[in-house]
Amino acid sequence: MNAPGHVLVVGASAAGLGTAEALRRKGFTGRLTLAGAEPEPPYDRPPLSKRVLAGAWEPARAHLRTPDVLDVLDARFLLGDPATALDAERRSVSTASGRTLTADAIVVATGIRARRLSGHGGPRGVHVLRTLADAAALRADLLGARRVVVVGDGVLGAETAATVRTMGLEVCLVGPQPAPMTGQLGPLVARRLSALHAGNGVVLRAGVLLDGLLTRDGRVSGVRLSDGEELEADVVVTAIGSSPATDWLDGSGLRLDDGVVCDAYCRAADGVWAVGDVARWHHEGLGRLLRLENRTNASEQALAVAGNILGENRPYSPVPYFWTDQFDVRIQVFGLPSAEAPARVVEGDLAQGRFVVCQDGPRGPVSVLGWNMPRQTRSHRASLVDHYTRPLEPTAP
Repeated sequence: MNAPGHVLVVGASAAGLGTAEALRRKGFTGRLTLAGAEPEPPYDRPPLSKRVLAGAWEPARAHLRTPDVLDVLDARFLLGDPATALDAERRSVSTASGRTLTADAIVVATGIRARRLSGHGGPRGVHVLRTLADAAALRADLLGARRVVVVGDGVLGAETAATVRTMGLEVCLVGPQPAPMTGQLGPLVARRLSALHAGNGVVLRAGVLLDGLLTRDGRVSGVRLSDGEELEADVVVTAIGSSPATDWLDGSGLRLDDGVVCDAYCRAADGVWAVGDVARWHHEGLGRLLRLENRTNASEQALAVAGNILGENRPYSPVPYFWTDQFDVRIQVFGLPSAEAPARVVEGDLAQGRFVVCQDGPRGPVSVLGWNMPRQTRSHRASLVDHYTRPLEPTAP
């Protein structure tokens, strides 16, 4: 396959920038265009709920590259101009400003959007946390607050609750799971995380949903929970999930189903690829479609997509990995933990606050979770490689 003359990357965050940089590293010398919806240059999202929100970093420190480094990339950046339509057959993209961009290869890297409360009309003091602007607005509100309710007990909700608590505010973390991040960690480690939050003064309301917001003079004053309890709040942060940013792709000719559906090479159509949070691709090791929302996948998948654009033709079958920092703990997760899979401690001790836990499935280990044991956790990753990287054998009819 000949290299394309022009590659257009739609989405200028970590996955989009990573694809562009990988193309250059692999020798691509053609035209390169990155179109982004946000006006800011490419920035990193994991620090938003931690260092940027806490004020330890100025927002500009989250930028992924300096202007000089971006100049060396020799790419055209079109920022603050969201894509509005794609014609996959013609390989053309329309933008909000009226531009029409055509290319030999198009990479969809538009990521995800934070879900907002249904029917939420916008009382002051209610925030989501997805963009650099969101982080700045939330931090400004927190500086004048005393009581905060975080709605949502996944990764983002737990990280936000931890950060806000370290800022000295009263925090209540509300969610439907029995413990924070049960779905991402499994029950054993999630219970340990629950104890970590409680030990640091976070009030936990587990197994409940948000029933409504309480307001006073146009500003949020609290929340009402599904069990009838009412909690006072000066600020409410909703971390209730996300949805792939694919609405602009309606009518494009691509298959859309919880993301942009791709083959094992992350190809959505002839000459069109998807990468990062928006991509739902066929993972050969698992034998099913998979979509991952984390920084590591954005980087690794970008490298794979760049290679496949240039003709390497290699399936993308990673061992999934993410990490989260909360209080004085780093949790690292390789594989896909399950709420049902049995877990066993293979190193360290739960009571000592340093341990590695493995979960087993029918084909062997399915995940490795480390709690403040980074080197040991990485060493156990090897037990997962066959499960995730070897193509799944077809079952007999």
